[in-house]
Amino acid sequence: MEGDGLRGLELRSRISKGGVLELSLYEAAVPEPAADEIIVRVEATPVNPSDIGVLLGPAALDTAEFAGTAAQAVVRAQVPAAALPAIAARLDASLPVGNEGAGTVVRAGADVAGLLGKRVAVFGGAMWAQYRRAKAAECLVLPEGTTPRDGASWYVNPMTALGFVETMRQEGHTALVHTAAASNLGQMLNRICRADGIGLANIVRSPQQAELLRSQGARHVVDSSASDFAAALTAALTETGATLGFDAVGGGPLAGQILAAMEAAARQAASGYHHYGSDRHKQVYLYGRLNTGPTTFERAPIGFAWGLGGWLLRPALKKLGAATEARLRARVAAELKTTFASHYTAEISLAEALRPETMRAYCRRATGEKFLILPQQGLG
Repeated sequence: MEGDGLRGLELRSRISKGGVLELSLYEAAVPEPAADEIIVRVEATPVNPSDIGVLLGPAALDTAEFAGTAAQAVVRAQVPAAALPAIAARLDASLPVGNEGAGTVVRAGADVAGLLGKRVAVFGGAMWAQYRRAKAAECLVLPEGTTPRDGASWYVNPMTALGFVETMRQEGHTALVHTAAASNLGQMLNRICRADGIGLANIVRSPQQAELLRSQGARHVVDSSASDFAAALTAALTETGATLGFDAVGGGPLAGQILAAMEAAARQAASGYHHYGSDRHKQVYLYGRLNTGPTTFERAPIGFAWGLGGWLLRPALKKLGAATEARLRARVAAELKTTFASHYTAEISLAEALRPETMRAYCRRATGEKFLILPQQGLG
């Protein structure tokens, strides 16, 4: 049932069976909430790399054509035919976009009426919209004095960073390696590890990014563009004892270089010669695809006690258990303005999210650039 004529705009992504991506703003009726549901007026929602994955799929932005008006833009782009079988389940489906965000509860079901008027943060998709229906139990009530901007990026980066630490503990490691470490997520992880006394080797790709992290108290920062990268990384791993890495890059040789440096550090600490290398298990998880090419590495330098796998937030939290997830959420809520604060380089409307120059900017996924969408902002 529609909610008293309330309607709102949503940003939608559709890929046809013919291989054409179409992005547009869609006006939808806002349904009445069930007894355990709320309707949130979304006031702030970030642009995350995972959002761009849903937004564009395998389409290339450089093939995009922009049409319509400034307030009602339509973007079309081509998807390579070879990529269509892998996304068969989404073809001809109109998908909402946006993993997380925050806003004000404007309607509440009978069982959760006390949330009416509260500011809450939401995760679970369809957040690049003016209104979002959600299960009340899945939302985070924002602490007093916290704005939707403060709470918009409450889940993806904070829970990922905390998930890394909990995975480390669960699997018996004592320190971490992280790539793309100057990102918002990387800066959060650095603050967590400093507060919790965890060794962390930060891998960045420029001297400027290295200086940024050092200015925030990071002790071990290694620049992958430097000529002494392998030696510097081995030294950082020797000092921290890190045997678990999380790689946001995915493609290319970086994951293999981390495993090789872990093995080199382990051999330095070993007594005597071992034909098969160190028996100390080394693990790298790929959790991002900043480089969409193949992951490549050499077997010889990494011995036999190693693992390379994928890591996704929701399955990892399920494995950690409901009690652990509740504890992590409570920490995020308590430290939203400190440990888990996000900083944005631009604030845009839903309509502006489909403008050529804006799309090119946030699709660069450049370190230090983070966009915030304000769905209630004027759409002219």
